[in-house]
Amino acid sequence: MIEKIDGVINAISGFLYQPYIVPLILIAAGLYFTIRTGLMQFSLFGESIRVVSEKPKDKKSISSFGALMVSTASRVGTGNIIGVSTAICLGGFGAIFWMWVTAILGGASAFVESTLAQIYKKKDVDGTSYGGPSYYMQDALKQRWLGVIFAIVLILTYVVGYNMLASFNTQDTFSGFSFYDAKTTPIIIGAILAVLFAASVLGGGKRLTKITGVLVPVMGMLYVLVSLIVVIMNIGAIPVVFKNIFVSAFDFKAIFGGFTGSCMMWGIKRGLYSNEAGMGSAPNAAATAEVSHPVKQGLVQMLSVFIDTLLICTATALMCMCANPEGLNADVAGAAYVQQSMGIALGDFGPIFIAAAMSLFAFTTLIGNYYYCEGCLKFIFKRSPSKTFILIFRLAATALVFVGAILSAGLVWDTADMLQAFMVIINVPVILILGKTAFAALKDYKRQRANGDDPVFKASSIGLEGKTDCWE
Repeated sequence: MIEKIDGVINAISGFLYQPYIVPLILIAAGLYFTIRTGLMQFSLFGESIRVVSEKPKDKKSISSFGALMVSTASRVGTGNIIGVSTAICLGGFGAIFWMWVTAILGGASAFVESTLAQIYKKKDVDGTSYGGPSYYMQDALKQRWLGVIFAIVLILTYVVGYNMLASFNTQDTFSGFSFYDAKTTPIIIGAILAVLFAASVLGGGKRLTKITGVLVPVMGMLYVLVSLIVVIMNIGAIPVVFKNIFVSAFDFKAIFGGFTGSCMMWGIKRGLYSNEAGMGSAPNAAATAEVSHPVKQGLVQMLSVFIDTLLICTATALMCMCANPEGLNADVAGAAYVQQSMGIALGDFGPIFIAAAMSLFAFTTLIGNYYYCEGCLKFIFKRSPSKTFILIFRLAATALVFVGAILSAGLVWDTADMLQAFMVIINVPVILILGKTAFAALKDYKRQRANGDDPVFKASSIGLEGKTDCWE
């Protein structure tokens, strides 16, 4: 039964990642947004670093940095380690180049979708704000039905696809240790993750969540530092690694001769899994930030994409390809290749460090992923769901964390790939239609900055008077 389900999901996923569907949508939209915003990934990169440190006037409100950490908690995780390993083992060195392309172009897409989420966000009774793609589909596009479909797909992607995958990748990280038993270890690790997850989402784990909120940035920096040390230890391999990346990336005969297994497809697929640009997930966090101008949070979310892929994913790729270029093959795709590479470079410490990093990243990914879902439920029901419904939903989400650890690699990866593709297919056309609103907001922001002002947004300044809840 499971094999039949996997076969269907694999077929759907394979179809969606044909060159003329998800890859074309992502690259074409990213190029369009990049051109329309005046190469903002480069021209406004310094500005994105400046605004991320701004604090809200109301201490109870969520800052730009706070919203960045929520979206980064979801982004930075198993995709940065296992996802990168899978991409280069199955797609070759050139997959990294296409991950970079996805991130650079995706930065502009992330800016547009997050700016739109800020413009059309809602005020809650306690003064905080909320929103996301479902809300701009409802209020700007006037298509509530589409917002409901998107909310449902997002919930399925994160609670089913991504959380099961995070759980599987965590237990898979321990597969290289002598104590690992294929029958019992996944069950034990899945149970531990499920208990920790339940402790957080059922209300008793606030302190645990706060602790990981501090540890994730620290572990992220430590992970990049260790990766850099490994690269320096193998500095002589750098020229060959970069040569292999670019030669493989531009072997178009090989790419289009078998696209589904090419470096381009794997780079785009795993780049999307890692940075989520254009999917419509991060805007749910972006809408909660208290900023004086929507563009500020759009810039912050663009920065998040760069941190995720250009920094952390690249650190993983260079570390592995410098330390263990000969070990690159499909048989070790996933945790095994990273563990082998770290073992070669740092001895017994390497695999232990990766297992610890993966465990922490996976847990915060589980919580970050879940964070998006209750907001979507509120949109679907037009109110907060009943306590009974939420309890059942949280228990179901907990069960899926456990189940993910004991399923096959093929099924969990295919499920996540398929569901994230559905999010792209719904969200990207919408932000292409609504993009002119984000462009107008950017023009307004630049005008105020040119005058030496700290930009403050008014809906009337771009012709939206009476059409927003928070900017009148």
